[in-house]
Amino acid sequence: MTVAMGLGLGALIGVLLGLLGGGGSILAVPALVYGMNLGVQEAIPMSLVVVATASAVGALPKIRARQIRWRMAAIFAAAGIPGSIVGSTLSRHLPDSALLIGFAVVMVVAGIRMLADQSNTGTACEVREGRVNWRRCAPRSLGAGLAVGLLTGLFGVGGGFLIIPALVVVLGVEMSTAIGTSLLIIVANSIAGLFSHLNGVSLDWSITAAFVGAAMLASLVAGYFGTKIDTARLQRWFAYLVFAVAAYVLVDTIVLR
Repeated sequence: MTVAMGLGLGALIGVLLGLLGGGGSILAVPALVYGMNLGVQEAIPMSLVVVATASAVGALPKIRARQIRWRMAAIFAAAGIPGSIVGSTLSRHLPDSALLIGFAVVMVVAGIRMLADQSNTGTACEVREGRVNWRRCAPRSLGAGLAVGLLTGLFGVGGGFLIIPALVVVLGVEMSTAIGTSLLIIVANSIAGLFSHLNGVSLDWSITAAFVGAAMLASLVAGYFGTKIDTARLQRWFAYLVFAVAAYVLVDTIVLR
């Protein structure tokens, strides 16, 4: 029954990942906590497995298309990996209620970012002929990378809803390249956070494999058949769903417990 539930919830998360190209994984932790009755400390590393695997799969076509800023991804990861380890350590010492409330806040921020206009591009890093002004770009990348890594370790989220705006609006990276670069950063942060979490938590790997396998298969199928769907409208409705789940988490944690 538990494995079957993992398959069903994993497929649901995978469909959202395939249709939206990211963001769907933010519902992984609530799905595991409320759908499978797992503790937050078990749900976060399981979510990180989904986030890392999904991001790695999504990054492959971007690598082939050369839509990656490798040096920028390395700078983000250099700050994000230590941040993810620190976040994982903090997570193990916080009560589940604090983690759930914090996660609900992150979900609200993610929903707002999904509804925001991300068409604007900054100029902090871009100079003539597409060259990067690393003197201005590197410090901003390190700060943003540290913040995203901390969130990844704390709550088991990839942080793409923060990385992409940072790359596009703050650092001036074009959107197509920002998406691919973001996916690589998420993979690095998620793996670091996962190994840090596994030091203190024992996962049920049969459930994890069912959840992750179903998510990946559903993501690929949804991505193939979802090309005709209005993703902008779908993302708006998904943002409203994220708000609803965040509200439920807050009410359940603060009022009902």
